[in-house]
Amino acid sequence: MTWSQVYDPLGNVLASTLCAALPIVVLLGSLAIFRIRAYYAALLGLSTSLAVAVIVFRMPLKMISASAIYGAAYGLFPIGWIVLNVIFLYQLTNECGLFARLRHSITGLTEDRRLQLLLVAFCFGAFIEGACGFGTPVAVTGAILIGLGFSPLSASGLSLIANTAPVAFGALGAPLIGLQGVTGLDLKQLSAMVGRQLPFFSLLVPFWLIWAFAGFRGMLEIWPAILVAGACFAIPQFLVSNFHGPWLVDVASAICSIGALALFLRFWQPKRLWRVSEARPLGRAAMTTNFLTANEPDNKSCPSSRSGF
Repeated sequence: MTWSQVYDPLGNVLASTLCAALPIVVLLGSLAIFRIRAYYAALLGLSTSLAVAVIVFRMPLKMISASAIYGAAYGLFPIGWIVLNVIFLYQLTNECGLFARLRHSITGLTEDRRLQLLLVAFCFGAFIEGACGFGTPVAVTGAILIGLGFSPLSASGLSLIANTAPVAFGALGAPLIGLQGVTGLDLKQLSAMVGRQLPFFSLLVPFWLIWAFAGFRGMLEIWPAILVAGACFAIPQFLVSNFHGPWLVDVASAICSIGALALFLRFWQPKRLWRVSEARPLGRAAMTTNFLTANEPDNKSCPSSRSGF
């Protein structure tokens, strides 16, 4: 069946755009304003999109049904399957005590909370994004940061900021694979073009992350470590996306960034270590954090309680 979509069915660009955006407004409004459960909000969004497609855009019912079934199947495989396995792996490592061991390994590399944030939210979060994506990086890294003493709001907000660097390639290149399926463009050409644009932002995101947490002066104190983490992520991101493809971009870049930062921290530490929990809300310019010099004793230990979703 052939059907040519008319992008301005109402004869008014603004009205047609508002109708096209109605399913997204219903979905996000149900979640954010009315606090409806996610699966009910998704069903409302789906119902609204079906109604708009039939009434406004005159899409044939057969094509609407086929599109809905295809979308559900694509959401289940591979997206749902990837997320399910990662959640299972997370719960397994958490129950075995390996998650607590991971936290202690991070504190063994550095006691500075800014560097812990950089290592967990940016480097490790990028690895989780490349392996599974779809929100799990924020959940996993947020749980680790909370276990390290960050407040839940700061942990989630900072994890979201850090996740802007690897999210374009997502879980094994799923966003670009989906784009290739819709547009019919060559997948490796899409990967190469994204890989030429994104490294500049990947280099800036870790600076932005630490600035949001510690302020400008706090960021300047650890700029060498930030530069190492960002550059060792951005350069492999460019190389892998241009000469291999979109599948392993985030995984390879994150491994390089984690390894380079861990090695760098064995030979370099900032003059002043942030060892205590931050007390300012995310995004303000000031921060009521105590500074301890590197040779002063730490009176607070890292929490060892397990964290979960």
